[in-house]
Amino acid sequence: MAQPARAVVLTPFGPVTLVEVAGVLVRLDWWADPGETSALLEEASRQMAAYFDGRLQRFDLPLNWGEGLHAAVRHAMAEIPKGETRTYGQIAKAVGAPAQAVGQACGANPLPILIPCHRVTGTDWFGGFSAPGGVETKAALLRHEGALLL
Repeated sequence: MAQPARAVVLTPFGPVTLVEVAGVLVRLDWWADPGETSALLEEASRQMAAYFDGRLQRFDLPLNWGEGLHAAVRHAMAEIPKGETRTYGQIAKAVGAPAQAVGQACGANPLPILIPCHRVTGTDWFGGFSAPGGVETKAALLRHEGALLL
């Protein structure tokens, strides 16, 4: 198995670490864990900077989408345009799975921000989020994208 490469990216929410294995991004960690970087991680860092500067609408990077339902849910999340949201129920209908399973798949997303699980909410509630700060960070990301005006 290839050694993972890591790059720390500074964000408005603090440092995050992007992890690459064999030319694919596999994880975003919500803390700094520097390591040997790569051309892919340098490009991912540039794209994340452009996202936070408001210059990037959609990431164009090789990502680990997972398998089965997780892959279907991650692809559905990636199709949500910046500045918009979908409910767990809408994603569930699109992928043919129960909303609770979609919520679990969202919570298991190893690449938050890059695969925008923050754009998925409940019908009458906000939903959870894996980042430090939880739903406050989710709200801040949605505000950044213009999807939440609170």
